[in-house]
Amino acid sequence: MDVIALVGPSGTGKSHRALQVAREHNADAIIDDGILIKDGHIIAGESAKTEKSKIMAVRRAIFVLPGHAEEVRAAIQQIQPHRILVIGTSENMVHKIAKTLKLPAIQLIVRIEDIASRSEMALARFHRQKEGKHIIPVPTIELKSHFSGYLIDPLQSLFKKSRVRRRKLGEKSIVRPVFSYYGKLIIDDTVIKKIVEKVLKAKEFVNNVKKISVNHLFRGDEDRGLNISCEVVLNYGNHIPTLISQTQAKIREAVEYATGMIVHAINIDVRALYVDFQLGAKNN
Repeated sequence: MDVIALVGPSGTGKSHRALQVAREHNADAIIDDGILIKDGHIIAGESAKTEKSKIMAVRRAIFVLPGHAEEVRAAIQQIQPHRILVIGTSENMVHKIAKTLKLPAIQLIVRIEDIASRSEMALARFHRQKEGKHIIPVPTIELKSHFSGYLIDPLQSLFKKSRVRRRKLGEKSIVRPVFSYYGKLIIDDTVIKKIVEKVLKAKEFVNNVKKISVNHLFRGDEDRGLNISCEVVLNYGNHIPTLISQTQAKIREAVEYATGMIVHAINIDVRALYVDFQLGAKNN
């Protein structure tokens, strides 16, 4: 099984071009926004576009919600696709999805700016932001049972018709998720720091939390994830490397689950060790 990816910022027309990219690269399955698609049918998973908040939509898209990844992994094993196209907003996101679903390493990454013009991407973003239109690369009839109560329409091209006759690649549909109307979601760094602080203070071996800093990694205007650093004072008498490794994993899990953001690195600086001499005296 081979894996390729289509990457681009949210609302730039990736799902609109998914079938085209899949056909050009001989991919017979697509993973897009939490669902596994094959031959115009949703085989497994649940679309992120069914969620009522953007945070939950991100969690759904990266397969961190309980049972979601397991369901899609089992379906992939059953249908045994020749090549899978994974769609995501960044390289880190598609690599994370591939790892979560236990897929082979991604062999090729296609970027939306290489297959769409700036004007086309701008127009797609307009329809996303102003009209709440999200595209799913499956026929409308296929979505009825998955999007009960949602506004669903067969896709009428968002772009001007070309004089060049193009071969039809398959039907796509438009949905208007509830979270599209909530506006732009901004998560303040204070929220992330509070999550980190809560995880640290819940650990018995952490005596004090001195400092927490959050650094965003940008590529142009795209936020590609976080590096988190913190300074702590630990209680003496514990195996520090083991505890630090476990705490890093816990912080990553908590931040990614709560925010949907990708955490690249967590640096924990042990500033001091606290020794409770009174406790030692009592034991003697």
